[in-house]
Amino acid sequence: MTQRPNIIFIVADDLGFADLGCYGGRDAQFGKVSPVLDQLAANGLKFTQGYSNSPVCSPTRFALMTARYQYRLRGAAEEPINSKSKGSQTLGLPPEHPTVPSLLREAGYRTALIGKWHLGYPPAFSPLKSGYEEFFGPMSGGVDYFTHASNNGTHDLYSGEEEKHEEGYLTDLLSHRAVDYVERMAPGAAQGTPFFLSLHYTAPHWPWETREDHALAQEVKSNLFHLDGGNIHTYHRMIHHMDEGIGWVVDALKKTGQLDNTLIVFTSDNGGERFSDNWPLVGGKMDLTEGGIRVPWIAHWPAVIAPGGVSTQHCLTMDWSATMVELGGAKPHADYPLDGVSLTPVLRQPAQTFERPLHWRMNHRGQRAMRLGDYKYLRVDGNDYLFNIPADERERANLAKREPERLEALRAAWEAWHATMPPIPEDATVSLGYSVKDMPQR
Repeated sequence: MTQRPNIIFIVADDLGFADLGCYGGRDAQFGKVSPVLDQLAANGLKFTQGYSNSPVCSPTRFALMTARYQYRLRGAAEEPINSKSKGSQTLGLPPEHPTVPSLLREAGYRTALIGKWHLGYPPAFSPLKSGYEEFFGPMSGGVDYFTHASNNGTHDLYSGEEEKHEEGYLTDLLSHRAVDYVERMAPGAAQGTPFFLSLHYTAPHWPWETREDHALAQEVKSNLFHLDGGNIHTYHRMIHHMDEGIGWVVDALKKTGQLDNTLIVFTSDNGGERFSDNWPLVGGKMDLTEGGIRVPWIAHWPAVIAPGGVSTQHCLTMDWSATMVELGGAKPHADYPLDGVSLTPVLRQPAQTFERPLHWRMNHRGQRAMRLGDYKYLRVDGNDYLFNIPADERERANLAKREPERLEALRAAWEAWHATMPPIPEDATVSLGYSVKDMPQR
C-alpha cells in the first residue's frame, strides 16, 4: 500500500488543447515549447478525452475547489467573476463550503495556493478562508506580469490577505515560491505529513508579455486586454517560461527525495484564447464546442503511474478534485456530496475506462452540452446539434436530423440533469474581453 502522496495540482490559464508538444503542438522558433511537461507526460499518463468544467476561468475554479458542479454556487454563474464584484458578499466561494484543501487539511495535509485565486475578493472571500494555510498570488482574473496590477490599475499581488509588493515576472515569482514551498514541506513529508500545493499560473493569459517585456508593461497598464498586441512567438515564450518553472519544481522534488511519491497533475482552466492552438478542435474560450472545454490532462506519479500511458477516459475538472480527496484519505462532507468521480482506478490501470456522462451549461449564447460515450449533444443560440466525437472531433457533421431519436434521448438526459441544478440567476453577468468588432471570431 503506497503511503498518501504529496499532491501538486498545476493549472495553466487559457492554454489551448494543442499548445503543448505532447498534445501535437508545433515547435516555436526557439525550439520545443514545453519540454518539461512533455517529459512528465512521457513518464506518466496523458488523457486525450479530458475536459474542463467550464469554458471560462472562475466557473471551472469553483468546480476544481469543491469537486462539485459549479452551478450549485451563485458566484459561478458569473462568466467570469470580474472586478465589479469587489465588496460582494455573494459572488465568491463561500468560506463555509468544504473544499479540496479544507478536506485534505482535516486529513492531515499541509496546504498552499500559489497563483491565481479568482473566486471572490476579501474580506468576504479568500484562499485562507477556504482551506489553504498559505497563499501567494493575485485575487483577480488577470494581472500584468510586471506591475502585478489588474485591468483597472489596482495592485493585485497578495501574501495571505496582505498586499505584497515584489519585483519580478509573475510566472517566475510563482515558480520560485513553489520551489520554496516544496523545500520547506519536504522534511515533514518525509516524516509522514504530506502536502497539497495548488500552483495556478496566470500564464499564458493576457497581457502578452515575456520576461524581456518589462517596458511593455508600462504601455499596456491601462489596457491589459492588449487587443492590438501579442503574437504567436510571444505566446510560445510565455508557455515556455511556465514550463521552465515547472521544471524547477520537479528538480526541487528530486533533490528533496519527494518526486517518487508526489502526484503532479497538470491542466488548463478552459480552452485556449487568441493565440492558442486548439487543433483539431473548433472554438475556444467561452464556447462549449470542443475547443472551449477539451484541455490537456497530465498525471505523473512514479510510485503508482506507469510511464508512457495514454487514457481515453472521459473526465471533468471536478473528477480530478474527487481523485485528490480520495488519494489523500479525506472524507467528503455529508451535506456536500461530491459530483466528481474519482479517477484513481484509471491512474493505476489506464486501459480500464468507465462511462461518465458530462454536462455543461452557459449563460453566454444559451449554450448547453452533454457528452455520453461517443456522442455529444450541443445547443448554441437555440440551435441543437449532435456529433459523434471520435469520428468528428471538429464537430462539422451535425447528425441531429440523421439520428433524431439519439438527439432526443440526450436532450432529455440533459434536461433531467439540468432540473437538479439551480437555475441561472437573472442578474448573472457575462463578460467578454472582445467581440467580432475587435477581431474576426473563430
